[in-house]
Amino acid sequence: MNQTERFYRIDQLINQRGTVPFDELMRELEVSRATLKRDLAYLRERLNAPIVWDRDRRGYCFAGGATTGPQYELPGLWFNDREILALLTMHRMLEELDTGGMLGPQIAPLIARLKALLGTAEGDPDEIIRRVRLIPAQNRPVPPVRFEVIGSALVKRQRIEIAYFTRSRNARSVREVSPQRLVHYRNAWYLDGWCHRSESLRVFALDAVEDARLIDRRARDLSLRTVEAELGSGYGIYRGTRLRWAVLRFSADAARWVRAEVWHPQQQGAELDDGRYELRVPYSQSPELEMDILRHGEEVEVLAPDGLRKRIAQRLAAAAAAYR
Repeated sequence: MNQTERFYRIDQLINQRGTVPFDELMRELEVSRATLKRDLAYLRERLNAPIVWDRDRRGYCFAGGATTGPQYELPGLWFNDREILALLTMHRMLEELDTGGMLGPQIAPLIARLKALLGTAEGDPDEIIRRVRLIPAQNRPVPPVRFEVIGSALVKRQRIEIAYFTRSRNARSVREVSPQRLVHYRNAWYLDGWCHRSESLRVFALDAVEDARLIDRRARDLSLRTVEAELGSGYGIYRGTRLRWAVLRFSADAARWVRAEVWHPQQQGAELDDGRYELRVPYSQSPELEMDILRHGEEVEVLAPDGLRKRIAQRLAAAAAAYR
């Protein structure tokens, strides 16, 4: 336990127990008498900690009722109990999402520190973490080494060379890319990057990157405003600037769920007199939108545009044919 950790532990013990005898502090910190004396002196003289010896209770405590004097605060990040609980809960969510194991080792020391700080909150932090559960579905893990290379390039503003598998064309290629932004969407990671081969912005699925290495060349820098303008705001991960609007009519049964869902930030919804629900969403390319429509089966009808309506009808007919 280093000196800073001892300071936090002393602060925690006194806050938690009110008064702590000297020998008890020594046992908890596993330090010598001389080291503990130096720590207490440092807290009082350098960090303005109002630690005093209570002769009647024979232990150290914080002076009560003091309203004057220098402000006392331990060095580094300082959180109250609610903030610590929120961070621990967020950690649990990250654990469930982090199926590739890329974030755990980096944030483990922070979590240990947060648990040590949580001395005055109600409830055991480990129990609180166990009571938050996320169930990832159809996630596509990314090997940690791949994520680290791409993340490092993004932070250092360097280019990377990637071996990429384009599933839609069943083709492999090697590309030089300037990373611009990482995106997590529907249990998968994506990279918005400038492709130097096509001289344009592209979206790469990280799980389709079969190899990646840093290149000792400065990345081409684009502002996030430019990235947004170039990639547009189509439907889901299929973004684009040439948008069309899909008009979907849901049955009264499906409407009870759909009206509470956000399919797109710019969507428009309308309640119909008979209980049905009409949803309008913009899209540039339809693959992801088609999948979301098809999951509602007979509970939804595509009203427009005509091309999307025909496409859904063809896919439903093909699906029905497989069961004949």
